[in-house]
Formats: sequence, C-alpha cells, structure tokens
Amino acid sequence: MKAEEISRKLIEKGLKVTPQRIIVLEALLKLNNHPTAESIIKYIKKTYPNIATATVYKVLDALTENGLIKRVKTEKDIMRYDAILEKHHHLYCTETDRIEDYHDEQLDRMIEDYFQKKGIPEFQIEDIKLQINGRFLKS
Repeated sequence: MKAEEISRKLIEKGLKVTPQRIIVLEALLKLNNHPTAESIIKYIKKTYPNIATATVYKVLDALTENGLIKRVKTEKDIMRYDAILEKHHHLYCTETDRIEDYHDEQLDRMIEDYFQKKGIPEFQIEDIKLQINGRFLKS
C-alpha cells in the first residue's frame, strides 16, 4: 500500500494525515508478520532515528481505535499488530511465537451457521476469530 492509499484510508476514518501515521502504517504493512510495537519501532528507527517511541505507541493506538489495524495477543501475552482487516484466523506457534494468517471460507461458513442456529443467550456476536495453537513442522 502506497502513501496515497494510506492517506486516503486515514481521511476515510476522519483522522488527520501525519507523516508519523503514514510511517507507522507503512512499516506495519512492510513487516507483514504480525510485528510487536518494539519491532515496528526498531524498523522505523533505521530510517527515522528521531521518531519518539511514545509517538509510535500513540499512532498504533489511534490506528487500532479507528479500525485500520487490529491487535493480536499471543499466548505469551505479547501484543502484536495486524494490518490485514479481511476475515481470517491465525495459526500460532507456541514454540516460536510465530503467527501466520489462515484463510478458510468453509470453516467461516461452518462457524457462522453454527452460531446462527445456536446463538449465545444475551450476547450479540460481532465477529469470530480463531487462534489455532500448535507447532509449525517446517520453518
């Protein structure tokens, strides 16, 4: 995604377009591996050494609050970030802390059908995401 597309997405969400927001979202998209805030900061500081750590955290919070990215919490309680907003699930390696996206339309339909029929009393489901824990057999 280019800076112009990022700017458009920020404007659509009613956010001010700032260099910091563009830089953070570009980094998240380029890293493309559900990075931690620390990984994003390290990546950005290679090109923009003067960016404040607090600024990156504030930008990540703003992007999350406005639905431009999502938080993904690992089993080790490490917060990671995901710029892929399309429906998907995650495969989480308990040994390496690696997260991979998992797309399966048949699984999505099965889960949706199940909850449409059964429902959960006094609870409105907005979204369902699975995190499948295990080990990757190959790196």
